Amino acid sequence: MKKAFLFFIVLVLFTGEELLGQVNLIQNVSARKTLSLDGVWDSQVDIVGVGSLGRFGLVQDRKPTKFVYNGDNPRNTELVEQDMDVAEKINVPGDWNTQKEKLFLYEGNLWYRKKFSIAPQPNKRYFIYFGAVNYEATVYLNGVRIGQHKGGFTPFQFEITKELKNGENKLLVNANNTRGDDNIPTKIADWWNYGGITRSVSLVEVSETYISDYFIQLDKGKLSEIKGWVRVSGSQKSQAVNVEIPELGLKQSVQTDTSGYAELNLSSKKIQHWSPENPKMYEVILSSANDNVKDKIGFRTIETRGTEILLNGKPIFLKGAAIHEEAPFRTGRCYSEADARTLLTWAKELGSNYVRLAHYPHNEAMTRMADEMGLLVWSEVPIYWNVKFEKPEVYASAEKQLLENISRDKNRASVILWSVANETNESEPRLAFLKKLLEKTKAVDPTRLTTAALLAKEGKSEFSLEDPLGEFVDVMGCNEYIGWYTLPAELAPTIKWTSKYNKPLIMSEFGAEAIAGLHGSPDEIWTEEYQNRIFENQVKMLNNIPFLRGTSVWALMDFRSPLRLLPIKQDFFNRKGLVSDAGIKKMAFFTLKNWYQTK
Repeated sequence: MKKAFLFFIVLVLFTGEELLGQVNLIQNVSARKTLSLDGVWDSQVDIVGVGSLGRFGLVQDRKPTKFVYNGDNPRNTELVEQDMDVAEKINVPGDWNTQKEKLFLYEGNLWYRKKFSIAPQPNKRYFIYFGAVNYEATVYLNGVRIGQHKGGFTPFQFEITKELKNGENKLLVNANNTRGDDNIPTKIADWWNYGGITRSVSLVEVSETYISDYFIQLDKGKLSEIKGWVRVSGSQKSQAVNVEIPELGLKQSVQTDTSGYAELNLSSKKIQHWSPENPKMYEVILSSANDNVKDKIGFRTIETRGTEILLNGKPIFLKGAAIHEEAPFRTGRCYSEADARTLLTWAKELGSNYVRLAHYPHNEAMTRMADEMGLLVWSEVPIYWNVKFEKPEVYASAEKQLLENISRDKNRASVILWSVANETNESEPRLAFLKKLLEKTKAVDPTRLTTAALLAKEGKSEFSLEDPLGEFVDVMGCNEYIGWYTLPAELAPTIKWTSKYNKPLIMSEFGAEAIAGLHGSPDEIWTEEYQNRIFENQVKMLNNIPFLRGTSVWALMDFRSPLRLLPIKQDFFNRKGLVSDAGIKKMAFFTLKNWYQTK
């Protein structure tokens, strides 16, 4: 009875039905017919939220108005207090903090407007797709309220077929990055709260009935069995969908049910498995009577066996770096392929085969570039520090962001780890919250591993992993800063590491701050020599941890943080990067690179 029940559970989990019932994102937007709305937008700062107060002629919900929702000023005919036609300009994508000096420290509302022209076609549907808006976005089209989204790092979309006009259209977005105790993340975070429309915006055109989503990956532990599902949306949900992988000579026709869903199963012993050494990807074509979608997908398996991590059935040691979504050279929020390539190229130069994308979902260019460059990925949602674990609405926000993240990146071979938390204090509410989130993760994607960045129980000569959450993750992460926040650096090689769990460990953070170009004695804090001394002792300790299966240094590059106040030394930057924000590699970069060459 138990075996039959477990088989039923696995079958249900792999269908993805649970995910699709909660997140409705078009998969692989870049492969669709799109009109980019990136570029110069009109903008207006709204410090007190006038546009949300129902004053000065404002109306709410889906009623049209001439005031904020169109941003028009019918000059000299009535009293209005905003005029987007003469407003300041701002670039999208991009954060407002680094575009305008006066907004560097600003947190609050900012209105965006974009005019665009289109001739809507019959029997087509249209969506506005946002890569991300930090943190809360309220969207209007032609004076009609289209919808609202919360969460600063995940994509969302709204259908606008009925509101779209032939000719000029006016899209208005209110972005609000005000921090809150009940948000995910909360008020306190060690990275900059970049506000605005930080990722690309697209107008997406699809057929009235279209292939909306799909999940195509190797079955867990099976190197020649491709499994997954496809989803059709529209009025004719039940229809034939062809799935092809031409290079492998594979083709299957599946019939979707009345809900638009069908499972697929393809098999080939000729599959070249995706890996850091050979990041092989195959063109996958999905077609129906009135739709055709192409993607590039790599096929690999990822599992654990005791304290081992197995990629394609073989043990692997993850050598990597943690990366914030901080733009190299110019700072500000990353959003482009060029930004992604620069950061990931530095990671490759370090000798990495893996990166931790901290502490929130990064833009899609990062995960697609990781696919291309052969870098394994730890992907994370911003459940960070003092989360209100006892509140159901906070859990709902966390789960929604998790599902949006998985929905976007579930076909990326590079992504092997879904992380549900970073440095959260032990408590019963926290354990229940994160355990439930881990169960949800496995329910929607059983092919990948789960993890969280934990804290060890620290002693003078022994560090032990006893966090109750360790029982429920596949891979333990641990952040430690011996030599910087705890214990002298020279004690690191003497520390004995123990674990309550027979599971692999990734040292998800370790490091120290240094100012690029500042040199002096190894005992002089802030110098490159001081940082390097800590790393020299760290690698001696890491070599002695028998269940260690990966490391991600903190961090690849210096990044902005509101917590780092020390003038001259920090100036709102966390300086723990191995590379400065100007692209200068510090001494510790080469120390770690040399160690990675031995692993």
